[in-house]
Amino acid sequence: VTPDALVYSTSLNYEPVPAGNPVIIRTSPAVVPIECHYPRRDNVSSNAVKPTWVPFRSTLFSEEKLPFSLRLMNDDWSAERVSTIFQLGEVLHFQAGVNTENHVPLRLFVDNCVATLTPDRSSSPQYAFIDFSGCLVDGQLDDATSTFISPRPRQDVLQFAVDAFKFVGDSSNVIYITCHLKVSLADQAPDPLNKACSFNKASNLWAPVEGTRDVCSCCEMKSCGLAR
Repeated sequence: VTPDALVYSTSLNYEPVPAGNPVIIRTSPAVVPIECHYPRRDNVSSNAVKPTWVPFRSTLFSEEKLPFSLRLMNDDWSAERVSTIFQLGEVLHFQAGVNTENHVPLRLFVDNCVATLTPDRSSSPQYAFIDFSGCLVDGQLDDATSTFISPRPRQDVLQFAVDAFKFVGDSSNVIYITCHLKVSLADQAPDPLNKACSFNKASNLWAPVEGTRDVCSCCEMKSCGLAR
């Protein structure tokens, strides 16, 4: 109580809960302090919420002697992104590529991508947002719009967008991404082991970047051939 007003103070607390996958969340906890002042003029005010910025770091993985690359791009894909800091609610734009200068024409695929809290891809907790030989499974979650970009800019490049996320209960705000990239001959038809499939919520179906829809049927079954 002040000479001019009656003041009520409280806090509005928001604690995010996982939606679809128990390991990750896409919103940050928030505490909004609220003060209500009741003078003769009935004035009400509240404080603002400071955004939480989530750093992101990537780890590259390749095999054989082909020069693979995985880059974070800006929103229009025109250049590599300078900052690796993201806010929950933003979208990460990945561009995978391979230099095929001394090879026959090749088509690039992202076999799987795993997010972890350390550079060790086998560590726990972990979240595979691309799995089963090219199924972008993150796109099935209710709070995600993740997808492969179609058409490709080139056969040796594959782009995909993933909604920013963080691990439940983690306060380090650092995520490591490890992706396994591979290639097939450019004139080879896509198959269940060589594909790039996104989940279309409007049709409730899996759709490939190229090839026939049946190459994605194993994404729904979560079994796409023998393990490597």
